[in-house]
Amino acid sequence: MTARVLYITYDGLTDPLGQSQVLPYLAGLAAVGHRITVLSCEKPGRMAQDGNRMRRQCEAAGIGWTPLAYHKRPPILSSALDAAALQRAALRLHREQSFDIVHCRSYIPARAGLALKRRFGVKLLFDMRGFWPDEKVEGNNWPLANPLYRAVYRYFKRLESRLLRGADHIVSLTEAGKAQLLTRPELAHDPAQITVIPCCVDFDHFPLATAERRKSARDRLAIPADAHVLAYLGSLGAWYMLDEMLDFFKLYQSRHDAARFLFVTPDEPHAIRLVAAARGIDPDRLLIAAATRDEVPGLLAAADLGIFFIRPVFSKTASSPTKMGEMLAVGLPILANAGVGDVEAMVEDMECGVAVRDFTSEGYTEALGRLGSLDGSPDERRRKALPWFDVKLGIERYDRVYRSLLG
Repeated sequence: MTARVLYITYDGLTDPLGQSQVLPYLAGLAAVGHRITVLSCEKPGRMAQDGNRMRRQCEAAGIGWTPLAYHKRPPILSSALDAAALQRAALRLHREQSFDIVHCRSYIPARAGLALKRRFGVKLLFDMRGFWPDEKVEGNNWPLANPLYRAVYRYFKRLESRLLRGADHIVSLTEAGKAQLLTRPELAHDPAQITVIPCCVDFDHFPLATAERRKSARDRLAIPADAHVLAYLGSLGAWYMLDEMLDFFKLYQSRHDAARFLFVTPDEPHAIRLVAAARGIDPDRLLIAAATRDEVPGLLAAADLGIFFIRPVFSKTASSPTKMGEMLAVGLPILANAGVGDVEAMVEDMECGVAVRDFTSEGYTEALGRLGSLDGSPDERRRKALPWFDVKLGIERYDRVYRSLLG
């Protein structure tokens, strides 16, 4: 059995996230026979730069693509207009192609999917990607002291309730998120409808950091061969705890005289250097590089240890950091923090890293001690990560969900 699927995403295929966390799955699902059409909102600048390349990739994979324009301003109203445009386009595409399943990535796309289900009986797959309204509040994007944002939050929490009741199947990124969902009255009748699929990684795109790749990366970055390198990957923003990561680096540097902190990030270097300077960190110890997706694996090869600290708030119960699988794929051990999705359980099960429970010097010292006692080679870390993060396993799980909805 194969399905005709409308995949709706508010993230564009031309976004880095679309290229790493949307298209690889859909290409794999199309390869096993599912007929997929993508409906997305694309940022004009990225569409102009990468639109033709992404269209060629979709055509090569046998995927249809209907891109709409993404609007950023004015706040709230622009999102409402985009949501209405997605719903109109979804209804039009269904009349043309008669889909079996509407697969919706997060809340705004799922609003359009719910309309398809109610009007035409299309099976609704709600791919939650986390507790989005609570993320917006806890990230201070929607301050509840403002009556307008309070109304928006309440609207999306009501929509969340309708989606939990109305979805034919739900995907959670984490077991911790699934456990939280199962406490909800909307799901008390049918807990079997939730499948956990973490953010997966194309392991072919992130090869093991061999000695040759390590030397090449260090030569490119002018890092001494004997230096210990801590690496952070991705944007920083509201959720990532830059201050605490730099505090850990100060301790790391005290243990390793030639230590460097490599940031592979599109963020402004000056802002990172200011926070580091406030802690007395020599700016020469910081390496800050923007990179395309193709360049990221080569830069990570320079590192000895990957790090990410994420604010451990309620909404992050459902968070699956993409960078975790990417770091493990190249063979890096990981220092993360507890209270974020399944991160602590994963690193301890794989014995590929350590989760900090206390953002203090004592907590960092204890974590460094546990890191020093870890066994295993980079190749072993990569092999242990495969059963958790390989995109092929993610494709298989989505395929099973599609077939169950058809069955």
